[in-house]
Amino acid sequence: VIMVVGAGRGPLVAAALAASQEAGVAVQVYAVEKNENAVVTLQNRCLTEPLWGGGRVTVVPGDMREVSHGNVLADILVSELLGSWGDNELSPECLDGAQRYLKPSGISVPCDYTSYVAPLSSPKLWNEVRNFKDLSHFETFYVVKIHNAFQMADSKPCFYFSHPNPERNPDNARYTPLEFDVPVGATLHGFAGFFHSTLYRDLAGESICISTNPESLSEGMFSWFPLYLPLRHPVVVPDGGKVEVHCWRHASSHKVWYEWALVQPQLSPIHNVNGRSYHIGL
Repeated sequence: VIMVVGAGRGPLVAAALAASQEAGVAVQVYAVEKNENAVVTLQNRCLTEPLWGGGRVTVVPGDMREVSHGNVLADILVSELLGSWGDNELSPECLDGAQRYLKPSGISVPCDYTSYVAPLSSPKLWNEVRNFKDLSHFETFYVVKIHNAFQMADSKPCFYFSHPNPERNPDNARYTPLEFDVPVGATLHGFAGFFHSTLYRDLAGESICISTNPESLSEGMFSWFPLYLPLRHPVVVPDGGKVEVHCWRHASSHKVWYEWALVQPQLSPIHNVNGRSYHIGL
């Protein structure tokens, strides 16, 4: 039994059915989706596509955190809820709510993901944000295919999540201080955000991964661009200097938001306090 949670219009359902054929293993697929328009598409595919028919695919309309699915438990829980910073499209909250579908011995794909941060010099990006002429845009993330920029140090891991999560009512808030050694100085305009995700790890420890992190970038990666986290005020970092940033992930009953603050080489205000400029609704 495979449960695709957040099935959309069905690309992962189609991939699961194709894998079933290739492996020669019969599967029952449950496609859980809350978007009413996407549900219509899924139901139509069950009627019109031979591989989807014959009861192989059951469409379950509703929010994966709340919808009833009967007594069926999955051997494999499949999702694609990753954002450009890994957890910033609420994958932790959604999968924690959906893992009640999974057998105790079941597999989650993906099984973990880590966000990464690197100091970034980019007058181009910073000025694009400044052109909005307000505070809120300096406290907002931007998904950017970064060109005119200099990454001042190697990226470092920030927030980590794994699934299934053995905790009851897990706390998905995080706090991480990060320090970078900067060999070649430049003006710091903010930070780049990346992610690395383990989709599956077998018993021998071999892993299948996808990554936007420059140190482990997946070949041909084009589905996700990095994030740009701006600083309100650029800071000059000398050759051999240090950059220290503190990052927070906060979660309440109805929203998730991020905060960040520069500590070295000088203190900045905390950006996006209490999610005042940018948050993701639950």
